[in-house]
Amino acid sequence: MPEAISEPSASGPSASEPSPSGPSGAEPSASAPDAPHPRFLVAVLAFCGVVVAVMQTLVVPLLPHIPALTGATPAAASWLVTITLLTGAICTPVLGRVGDMYGKRRVLLASLGVLAAGSVLCAVSSHIGVLITGRALQGAALAVVPLGISIMRDELAPERVLSSVALMSSTLGIGAAVGLPVAALVVEHYDWHTMFWASAGLGLLDIVLVLLCVPESPLRTRGRFDALGALGLSAALVSLLLAVTQGGAWGWTSVRTLGLLVLAVLIGLLWGRYELRVTSPMVDLRVSARPAVLLANIAALLIGFAFYANSLSTAQMVQEPTSTGYGLGASIVVSGLCLLPGGLTMVALSPVSARISAAYGPKTTLVLASAVLAVGYAVRFFTSHRLWTIILGATVVAAGTAIAYSALPALVMRAVPVSETGAANGLNTLMRSVGQAFCSAAVAAVLTSLTFQAGGRTAPTLHAYLLVFVLAGGAALLALAVTLCLPRQRGRAPGSVGRDRTTSLAREGA
Repeated sequence: MPEAISEPSASGPSASEPSPSGPSGAEPSASAPDAPHPRFLVAVLAFCGVVVAVMQTLVVPLLPHIPALTGATPAAASWLVTITLLTGAICTPVLGRVGDMYGKRRVLLASLGVLAAGSVLCAVSSHIGVLITGRALQGAALAVVPLGISIMRDELAPERVLSSVALMSSTLGIGAAVGLPVAALVVEHYDWHTMFWASAGLGLLDIVLVLLCVPESPLRTRGRFDALGALGLSAALVSLLLAVTQGGAWGWTSVRTLGLLVLAVLIGLLWGRYELRVTSPMVDLRVSARPAVLLANIAALLIGFAFYANSLSTAQMVQEPTSTGYGLGASIVVSGLCLLPGGLTMVALSPVSARISAAYGPKTTLVLASAVLAVGYAVRFFTSHRLWTIILGATVVAAGTAIAYSALPALVMRAVPVSETGAANGLNTLMRSVGQAFCSAAVAAVLTSLTFQAGGRTAPTLHAYLLVFVLAGGAALLALAVTLCLPRQRGRAPGSVGRDRTTSLAREGA
């Protein structure tokens, strides 16, 4: 198994570096007073996570208008969402591993640079090919979240790790909830390129803040980068996610869809066999097969499914015309604002989730989260005729998501070596993305198959939306069942193995 080694920080020595003197061989580093305050580090990394999450949902309000704005077909326009899913799925585990080996801050900065470059591409062009390329670059920045979690584990005091990681993990949901109404406002009142210029500016601001406030972790993983393993994982993921996201358009029994699914299975089997034999694997499958890690990743997939159904259905449902008998005819801005209370709830509940995990363990927290998600969809099922009850149900679902997303990294970090934090959290984030991909395909299939004529147009029936809520609630209940099967984890909290053991002694000396 790869070892964690300590190397000098790229920005010079820091308080986290061990010293040969002092009690137990440690004393405070000379540069400790200049180290960034932990609150600044957490705030900067969380802001990076929110910006990246906003990028994922930025074009959703714009999608219906893309064919008219660019001359592209609706099928081509849908790639503005699909491509970010594909590149995010590929880059998240790969860059997490690269960060473990070559420096998390370094890879974080590169990811933010790619995000800014992709935003500029989208801002300067209306050509669908250029827009898809820019969105592909934006999707690659999804690795910022697991990289931020890894940096927190390395740099923060043990007592701060759980709450900080909880906030960082929740930024995926917070950014999605905030991004939709903000993007809707821009689309309605400004030139649509404006939101891409704004995202480019935010990406550059993130880079400056990281350079000022985030030190490079001295922890490194020994070994050589598994390029063949990364290529195999990427090929399997692309095959799977292409089949899932495009199956509705191509036909679920078409040669292309079935061929890609078979190819994903074959490549996955060959990749797994190779990873078990290589000395320094891209993904340590022996660690990933541990019940604590495997079940946490399965739960992440199911919770990703349950969370995304809320975002996909809420905005569309309230925009349906009143002629459907259930629609509210709301504007694009109002539909986006329906998710904003959920985003604020996620911010508020992240520290609460961390306290529950610290007191009772992350398994208990995830059980509670899954139950809240299921209750949220029960509310959605029975109260889908008034705006305030729709917002209430969506907010309850967001609350469950916040608690779940905050607990998942803690579960993973308790079960993996410190040297594999980035790769393991990258894989867990990937499983959430895969769950979202399956959810997107399922929701699209349901809403396009159960339709009727209303007001001269084809619209989903109310039963279609109710079926979406049943599927999402079922995923939450499955996540609850999987979580209950998790083994009880004993030992130190994840933060206690984050920094070098001499760091706490250094702080005391300071």
